[in-house]
Amino acid sequence: MGGRREGRGALNRPVGAPPTGAGYGRVREGEPAPAASLHDLSAGGGVLERIDGLARRAVVRFGWSSSAQVELLNLSENATYLVGDDEGRRAVLRVHRLGYHTRTEIESELAWMEALRIDAGVRTPRVLAAPDGSRLISLPDPSGDEERFCVMLEFLAGRQPVENDLGSLERLGEITAVMHGHTEAWAPPAGFRRFHWDYEAAFGASARWGRWQDGAGVGLEEAAVLTRLDEVLRSRLDAFGKAPERYGLVHADTRLANLLVDDEGGVSLIDFDDCGFGWRLYDLATAFSFFEHEPQVPELIDAWLTGYRRVRPLGAAEEAQVWTFILFRRLLLVAWIGSHGAVEVARQLGSAYTLGTCELAEGYLRRDG
Repeated sequence: MGGRREGRGALNRPVGAPPTGAGYGRVREGEPAPAASLHDLSAGGGVLERIDGLARRAVVRFGWSSSAQVELLNLSENATYLVGDDEGRRAVLRVHRLGYHTRTEIESELAWMEALRIDAGVRTPRVLAAPDGSRLISLPDPSGDEERFCVMLEFLAGRQPVENDLGSLERLGEITAVMHGHTEAWAPPAGFRRFHWDYEAAFGASARWGRWQDGAGVGLEEAAVLTRLDEVLRSRLDAFGKAPERYGLVHADTRLANLLVDDEGGVSLIDFDDCGFGWRLYDLATAFSFFEHEPQVPELIDAWLTGYRRVRPLGAAEEAQVWTFILFRRLLLVAWIGSHGAVEVARQLGSAYTLGTCELAEGYLRRDG
């Protein structure tokens, strides 16, 4: 997860906290994520100071003056910077974390972003090449011999919609359907490669964001509930299957933080860093990341579905599994919080998010047997 700032107004209060009287009381609300991390930008030890210096060198490689302003916008899966100069130009620099994507995978992401803009009319940021034509550069990480990849992207003006904006959710559903339709007809370039977001990638032996069992505040009671959830999710996803109309190339992070609405009403979709092959309904689930527990979510889901159906059919069998994918995403985010200790949103959510996940899980398991 990356793009613009992760913060949203709702993060001024505990997010995902369980209702008063819930039975998961052994951890403190707002407790930080565990120190152990699979995410090198969360490693501490001055890593961000080193990355800031690398970002300034990358900006020069992309043809900007060494006097350009370079400001950290967001630390999430990657470090994202706003770049500006005295002539009023602005751009966004993304400095990749180590080991998350190969060069080929990043180039594949950029190819899909471009195809969506050109072929399907989805407004995505343009890739800004370096003077030598390179769309992707690498620089040695100051801490060792590894190379960090960097990409420069067009700055797109706009504001993030608020969580309870039915119109924005309907528009997002419509855009998502356009993306899904595009991937069914699109012939990717030779060598196209992106990872998968299936059960094994999320919760298997080499879980992409770490184990949910290592999430903030996962004790014995929480583990018991989430283990039951994990087992049910696996069974239902196996039964749901991976037919082409259900599983394909998806954005995989269509949070409202990645939807920008400008003053003329134009809508842009950013941050394709997690795009890959997954269930198409996973894109619905990501739209409600971090506020899945809010009482207005069912109404917002209906708005998303209305927009989606305007472009692309969605059968009753798919709609019956909407909450399966929302809980799939929610459990995956418990793992993400546990492995991203230096990310602001992970620190703010902490154990409260795990406790809220247990509440949602119990309701889902009771309701759906």
